[in-house]
Order: sequence, then structure tokens, then C-alpha cells
Amino acid sequence: MNDDNELDPVARLRAADPAVGVEPHPGFADEVIARATSDSTADPVTAAPVADLASERARRRPRWLPIAAVAASIAIIGAAGYGLGASTGGATNLAGGAAAPISLQTGANQEGAVQGGAAVPSAGFGADQKMAGPGPVADSMMMPYPYGFGRNDFTSSGLATTEGTALAYTYDARAASNAETVTALAAALGVDGTAELKDGSWIVGPQDGTAPYLSVSLDGTLGFSYSNPLINPWNCVEGADVAVPCEPTGEIPSEAAAIDALRSLIVSVGRDPGSFEFTSETWEGAVTRMAQAWPVVDGQRIDQAWSLELTDAGVSSAYGTLAPIVGLGEYAVVSEQEGFERLSDPRFGAQMTIMPLAMREQPAATTEEWVPPTEPPATPTEGSSISWPVNDVEIVSARLGLASQWQPDGSVLIVPAYEFTDADGGAWSVIAVADSMLDFETD
Repeated sequence: MNDDNELDPVARLRAADPAVGVEPHPGFADEVIARATSDSTADPVTAAPVADLASERARRRPRWLPIAAVAASIAIIGAAGYGLGASTGGATNLAGGAAAPISLQTGANQEGAVQGGAAVPSAGFGADQKMAGPGPVADSMMMPYPYGFGRNDFTSSGLATTEGTALAYTYDARAASNAETVTALAAALGVDGTAELKDGSWIVGPQDGTAPYLSVSLDGTLGFSYSNPLINPWNCVEGADVAVPCEPTGEIPSEAAAIDALRSLIVSVGRDPGSFEFTSETWEGAVTRMAQAWPVVDGQRIDQAWSLELTDAGVSSAYGTLAPIVGLGEYAVVSEQEGFERLSDPRFGAQMTIMPLAMREQPAATTEEWVPPTEPPATPTEGSSISWPVNDVEIVSARLGLASQWQPDGSVLIVPAYEFTDADGGAWSVIAVADSMLDFETD
């Protein structure tokens, strides 16, 4: 046992698990799906055709997407699973127990599992892995997105009209903003030195890219960022110490190893890993594994997750929020019906936070070869109608939860918010706090 395991009994239990390091054999997921969807009397191979997941994912997603949307993953527990409580109905801190996060921030995630600023690009994002260049993706940025943004006509029926109250929370950044906490995190990450307050951040380690480095911003969540360029598998050196993109090598760490590494970081700063829910994933062609830790409040994930990238040589990057979450008491909230009406109120700037199911398949079209135009669009004729598209959005359900809200002074509140789901599977979020508790003044 190491010191972290001594502090974390669940990590100790995992260390004794004979299934540690066991990974499902190739094709395991397809076999399970085939058995589950086939007739028990039929041939398990021919009864239910199963798509080749690897080829489908490779066809639909560019290499950079799993990194940019890292926090959108769901942990997969293998055949020899070690998900404590996952099969007993008891409490578990692995994925699946808490409700999805709600966000009041703009920018929808294609997979629909993460909204807002929780996903942080990995330090392993290779220099050769650039965003899409000229083609359908770049071309589409010249015109309004076909769904979810701009002009919308919302309709609904059957929503509750009862008002009430709900608990709110905040991040207590000053409680953890000290050299002791930051130095403890640095030590857990293997960064030598004592934390210093410099240029508005706590820092440990050199800032020249020659060694592991930790930075903690003095923002409302006390967000930290760590990177170790010495073990970044996307960094290579050729010739006169010039780093160039390369094809990464190495063995992919196990899911348990990545999650345990993240649990150890949480323990190192005095936080309780039992108050987080953990997820993990990797992707085709990767040599690293990602893990995330989602704070859980009142049975729901909060949209500010810790994230870690693990290589076979150790942690190459990590991000998170050191500030603990504390209560703010109860706030008056509007009814579902009034929250729905806010979707059409410019003061609340409703934005889609989960893309409709039909639109989630659109990225597949971007794999087609882009054909450059040979002339500009035709000149509109006299009397031409003016395109003014309006999306018809039918709301079918509402959920009251919590979402992060940044304040002008940089502090961060976790406030009651509604997430409305439309008939196409899209989701729209608005703050649920009553007008009497909202300050509409501008500076």
C-alpha cells in the first residue's frame, strides 16, 4: 500500500481485487449486445446483427473529438467488474448513479452528456491533430446552425404550475487557496517544490516546458492545471531539440489505474472521493486513458469535473477545481410553466445544451470530400423572399436540477436550473431562481 491507499479504503479494496488489470477481450461488447438482443432459441450469431463499433466510431469521429469531449464519457465496467455497489443497488461512486449535469453556458456537446466548461482539452492534444480545415465543417460556420440557435418557436403542455424552493450552493475558493493545499496536490502529482503566488496564480515547477508544472488560478473554483511534458506521448524530439508531432507509443493503462490515480489526487487535498462520481474512457488509436471525477450534489453531477490523462509512465495532464462546495440555503424557484416561458424571454438567453438526437448524426456527413466552389452564389432576383428560419420546438418534459453560474466578481454559484427536453431529444436550460432573487442590473 502507498500513502494514498491508506487514506482511501475503496482504493485499498480495489488493490486487493483479483480482477485489477483485467480488460475485456476483443469483441466482448459485441457479444454481449448480440446475446441481449437475440432470441434465446435462435442462433446467437445470426439472430441479431451487430454493428462493428470500432469502424463505426472511426467513421463518425475525427481523432480530436474524444479529447475535446473527454468528460462526455461513460465508464464501462468489464466482465470481471470492480464497480462497488453497481450490481447490488447500493451507493456507488462509479458512473450511473447520479443525474446528468445541467449547464447555463452556451455550446452544446454532441454526445449530450456534458454541457458547459467541464471538458478541458488534454495536454496530449497533438500538434498534428488540428481542427477541420476547409470543407463542410468550416463552410457551415458561414451560416446559422440548422437547429437550436437563433429563432425558435417553443410549445408545450402539461407542465406544473406550482412554485417552490430549492437549495443552492457555491464554491468556497478561499478555503483552499493556500500554499499547503497546492503543495500537497503538487506532491501527489510528482512536482517538486513549494507553491508560490505569482502573477495571479499559485505555481509549482518551472514554466519553460522542461519539467512537470502545476498552476492554480485564483478564480471562483480555484481551477488547477497540470502537465508533464516529459511523458507526453505526443511529444517527440528530432534533430536539434525541436519537438515535432509523432505517432504515440505505449500501453494503455487500465480503467482502474486511471480512476485510482484521480482518486488519489482528490484525497491528497483533503477532499472526500465518495462525494464524486467517476468515469473513464479511451479511444481508437490511443495510448493513454482518461478519467473524470464529477462532484455530486443532491444526486446530480455538477458541471465542473476533475479530469486526468494517464500514460503507462504516469499522469501526463490533469485539471480540476480545488474549491470545496458549500451550501447557500434555499432559494425561491419558479414553476415549470414559468421556466418554460423563460425560453422565449430574451432576458434569459435560452440556449440548447444537448443537441437533438437527429443532429448528433450530422458529423458523419463531414467525412465526405469537400468540393471547392467555382463561382459565388447566384445574385438574388427582385422580389426574392428573405430567408428567416424559425425552429419549431416542442417541449415534452422538465427537470429541476443545479447548474454553475459565474458572477461578475469571479465567484461561482451552483443554482437551481430547469432542463427542458424537446420532442427530438434536445435539451434547453434556463435558471429556475425567482425574479425576486435575480439582479438584472448591469455595470
